[in-house]
Amino acid sequence: MNQKGQPEAGNDSRVASMLARTPWLAGLPREVTVLAAIAFCVALGFGIVAPALPVFAKTFGVSAFLAAAVISVFALMRLISSPGAGFLVNRIGERVVLASGLIIVAVSSMLAGFSQSYDQLLVLRGVGGIGSAMFTVSAMALLLRTAGPDQRGRAAGAFQAGFLFGGITGPAVGGLVVGISIRAPFFVYAATLGLATAVALIFLRSAEDIQAEREREESASGTVPVVDEPVEDHASQPIVSESPGETEGVIEDHGPVDARKVTLGMALRNGGYRAALVANLSNGFVSFGIRTSLVPLFVVEFLHRGAGLAGVGFLVAALTQALILLPAGRIADQRGRRPALIIGAATSTVGLVILTVTNGPILFVLAMAVLGLGTAFLGSAPAAVVGDVMGEHRGGIVVAAFQMIADVGSILGPLLAGLIVDSFGYHWAFATAVVVMLLAMVFAVFMPETKPSVEPLEKVA
Repeated sequence: MNQKGQPEAGNDSRVASMLARTPWLAGLPREVTVLAAIAFCVALGFGIVAPALPVFAKTFGVSAFLAAAVISVFALMRLISSPGAGFLVNRIGERVVLASGLIIVAVSSMLAGFSQSYDQLLVLRGVGGIGSAMFTVSAMALLLRTAGPDQRGRAAGAFQAGFLFGGITGPAVGGLVVGISIRAPFFVYAATLGLATAVALIFLRSAEDIQAEREREESASGTVPVVDEPVEDHASQPIVSESPGETEGVIEDHGPVDARKVTLGMALRNGGYRAALVANLSNGFVSFGIRTSLVPLFVVEFLHRGAGLAGVGFLVAALTQALILLPAGRIADQRGRRPALIIGAATSTVGLVILTVTNGPILFVLAMAVLGLGTAFLGSAPAAVVGDVMGEHRGGIVVAAFQMIADVGSILGPLLAGLIVDSFGYHWAFATAVVVMLLAMVFAVFMPETKPSVEPLEKVA
């Protein structure tokens, strides 16, 4: 390894050879595979510890509400600390923030396993939420900066696939671990995070090193990326070319790369970024407010079926999403972000409509399959839009806002959906979700295409 603790070029070539033999990841930067592996480790550990959390909290003699608060405090601290994580990304870089966040979650989880009181457990889970925000914001920012314009959809899909497979595997492993001790999942979670940290420190390069390599390759091949929908120019921000013709929208290189960043205000002036925010809000609302919190109750209380049917529905949705994630990302890269976003929102809307009229197991499983398909598109296309808006510049706050809006949907969704069910019934709650997803589709229909084109160098010289 070199003095920065990164692999030498020989390792790079071996990894590149491995990627060439992997159809789903062929042509993507090595960092995409590394980040997907890290995401798998994180989701695996979380899936192991999550079912044990409320049970462990109850051993301290607290109420069910306080036991559930151990889960909520993690999400709440993630939401609160995301802007700070974005600021750190802009200041010190993605790689350092990512590794630091993983270390914080790992240490806090290990200490939580030794908790001697409910208060200690609650505080340590809150600290873990801060580290989680640092990881998720920096990992997404690094992913979107390192993937090229024609790779961001697939890169986001691969990253989401890592989380998905880890999330599916975790609970199954967790059942075995809990059999050893109720405290054991915390130590296993810490171990998986430690592994993820080691992978990050050994295999990840900084975004600046990757961009420098890409620029050398583009210079050699005679091509340069052209940004179709530039963010506006500000003093001390990236300078946007205003020259007419095909040079319009090119972000020129002025000053050191570390000083160039995209602010939230600049991003919000882009219609594509606004559409990505609404899509992520809707996806958070539907995935957590409807699927996670209401579907199990709907199966038992309305369909009068066993909880096993809900498990089958979730499995079908997960498998559908896993199969479609990378193809959905490829569509976003080849056809454009706008068509992929429209497909995701429209398909999710159809799935929710089917769920609204469901009166038996066949329609229920069909609805979950269609929702899984829509979620695959909404897991890749909006993230690719955020990458387009950032370009090759640091955009920690831009990514943080994108992540936060999904957290808002996941926090408000269960509360609003529960209130509607109590007052009007399940079908009205599902109908509300249809309206929310239709809003995302409207924004997608009217958004500008953000995917950059690649033109020969002489055309933009």
